Amino acid sequence: MRSKPISAQPYTPVDVGSATDAPPRPTPSPARHHAGFWFVAFAFLTAMAFCAVPAPLYSLYQARDGFSTFMITVIFAAYALGVMISLVLAGHISDWVGRKKILIVSLVLEVIAAALFIAAPSLEALLLARFISGLGMGMLTATATAHLHDLHRRHRPGASNQRFEIVSTAANIGGLGLGPLVAGVLAQYVDAPLRTPYIVFTVLLVLSIVAVASAPETVEKQAVRPAYRPQLPSADHGDPNRYVAALAAGFASFAVFGVFTSVAPAFISGVLHQSSRAVAGLVVFAVFGSAAVAQTLTSRMPVTAKLALGLTAQAVGLLTLTFGMHTASLAVFFVAGIVTGIGAGVLFKSAVGAVASQAAPARRGEALAGLFVVSYLGLSLPALGLGVVTQYVSSVTAMTWLTGILLIILAGVARLSRTRVSA
Repeated sequence: MRSKPISAQPYTPVDVGSATDAPPRPTPSPARHHAGFWFVAFAFLTAMAFCAVPAPLYSLYQARDGFSTFMITVIFAAYALGVMISLVLAGHISDWVGRKKILIVSLVLEVIAAALFIAAPSLEALLLARFISGLGMGMLTATATAHLHDLHRRHRPGASNQRFEIVSTAANIGGLGLGPLVAGVLAQYVDAPLRTPYIVFTVLLVLSIVAVASAPETVEKQAVRPAYRPQLPSADHGDPNRYVAALAAGFASFAVFGVFTSVAPAFISGVLHQSSRAVAGLVVFAVFGSAAVAQTLTSRMPVTAKLALGLTAQAVGLLTLTFGMHTASLAVFFVAGIVTGIGAGVLFKSAVGAVASQAAPARRGEALAGLFVVSYLGLSLPALGLGVVTQYVSSVTAMTWLTGILLIILAGVARLSRTRVSA
């Protein structure tokens, strides 16, 4: 989950016809780059939406198989583990093997995951499908973002990056909200609710593969390929306090996203007694949709201003969310989700901006890799912790404790960043 997504490694594109042993290829026309931009955007949106499809369906799996909220968080953690492994091992290799190859491989992995969901919707299949989906997403997010940037620059040389930033943000964060909304509506109003959403997205994913195959490649094969190495994170980047603050901000913002895509739908069904999958999908959509809109509207704000807004909104949202859970109010819970989504989206965007601005250009990819890995730990560990704690206390109590921990982290971010924020 990203705000202004940036490739996992600094990238200097090799234009078509660069130094290789092969004869130069004809340069694709600007019109083809324009079409390719939207083809890749469609594939990016579809893949991000698919990876969030299970969120409103977990209550159905629970009712059918009888597993606990803890197991939901384990299934979700399998996805986050796949993302982190893929991010470290393959998130950066499109810089020399090509964007299209990596995008197509990642989309094929998503199709395999969808086939598992359809063919064998058992607990074991859920775990394997989510892990495979995570492997695909870890390499897709950075690659799709870089490909969109390349295509935008070739279609509009010298133009601002505003279109690229808006579209990549909408596809990334917006897709994460769109998937649960579509899945929730389908599960509520069509037959076979545990299969139909995946069938629909399988068709869309196959179309996405065709779309990516039709887009121009923006990386020419190099005569000498760099030696492979994992994209390991490093903490030695600029001001240590600011870097640690950015890592903590990434952890806290992704913790919100993890909670809403794992245990929040089960809470809506169990504690708020809202059995509608469409409602559960709408709540998740509201969180990610508000994050995407907030990221877009604050694109011109200074990093420090975004940090202050993100800290304040997330703190207020978490407190409101806890109040809504204690009062069992769906309306308060929904509003709190929107406010918390705004805060988390802007906070993560400020973290990306802070890391990118202070890291040396030659090591910017390493710095961002560290941010993304810690952020994905935030996506999984708090949700997994909630699942463990709810074995012994109520969901409301567990969320109250998590809110307290996240507020402490947010206060630490403000202090380390030397930013005074009143929540």
